[in-house]
Amino acid sequence: MDILKSLQWRYATKKFDANKSLSKKQIHTLKEAFNLTATSYGLQPIKMIVIQNKELQKKLVPCSMNQQQVANASHVLILCTQNKMTSNDIDNYFKLVKNHRDTSDTILNPFKSYLKESFTTKSAEEVLSWAKNQAYLALGNLLTVAAVEQIDTCPMEGFDAKKYCTLLNLNTQDISPVLVLPVGFRANDDFMKDLPKVRKNTSDIIIDIC
Repeated sequence: MDILKSLQWRYATKKFDANKSLSKKQIHTLKEAFNLTATSYGLQPIKMIVIQNKELQKKLVPCSMNQQQVANASHVLILCTQNKMTSNDIDNYFKLVKNHRDTSDTILNPFKSYLKESFTTKSAEEVLSWAKNQAYLALGNLLTVAAVEQIDTCPMEGFDAKKYCTLLNLNTQDISPVLVLPVGFRANDDFMKDLPKVRKNTSDIIIDIC
């Protein structure tokens, strides 16, 4: 499939085939795609939890507005944000830059200082909002890569983040779940799988300026 055909094929899967599982290679591809997602300043204030545990997935269903996709999917991906961005986080990022590119401190230090000062002036709510935007970037990337790989997905915002934190013991890790993405393979009797995709005309949402 070319990319547009893959995106036409994709839809928010309502019923997964509980008997089918993604291969290790497919999960590896999704993990790498998540890691390669563009993020603001390159800081990657996001983490992804990968669950393949049917008992745990069933426990998450009541915390997910009883959406059965969570139980029946091959895996459940949970996109989380860091609760804060510290000077140490910024230092670690620039260490990575130096290790990978051997960039001199003369070039790196002004930008590093700017970022530290910038995040010092942001409120906790502003940092969380910024980090959540990065999670949405990752979600879009995952949806596209999954479509190309013929992996079905169902992005979810409808879940109880506090209950997820309790079940997954996330409070000790200082991260917050913001998006849930069950992945797997569509069931043959999913009523949505053969319905035409509903989208506006391209001309209605694209503005060309020449």
